[in-house]
Amino acid sequence: QVQLVESGGGLVQAGDSLRLSCAASGRTFSRYAMGWFRQAPGKEREFVAAVSASGGSTYYADSVKGRFTISRDNAKNTVNLQMNSLKPEDTAVYYCLIAIQAQQVVAGTSTNWGKGTLVIVSS
Repeated sequence: QVQLVESGGGLVQAGDSLRLSCAASGRTFSRYAMGWFRQAPGKEREFVAAVSASGGSTYYADSVKGRFTISRDNAKNTVNLQMNSLKPEDTAVYYCLIAIQAQQVVAGTSTNWGKGTLVIVSS
């Protein structure tokens, strides 16, 4: 089981930027696809972004496309989520997850999740 620890959450204003990071333990990090989900208060968890094991393919939810960028650094065992032009509706707990295939990350079918980091965007 790969351990995932998210960081970078906080309170920002609408229009600001924030960068989330997820640090993964283990020596086989580069074999896995990675991604982010989020869960807003009173809502179901939803897909945000995913990146393939090589970093060559990325996937985004329509709601964040053009504003968020996912990237990974296999040398540092980290995956990052750069969030620009934040909106109040982006307020949520953001979770990092890992899976064998990117499709599993997009579907949220992984059993390996971090504990989350809270992002609050004020209007």
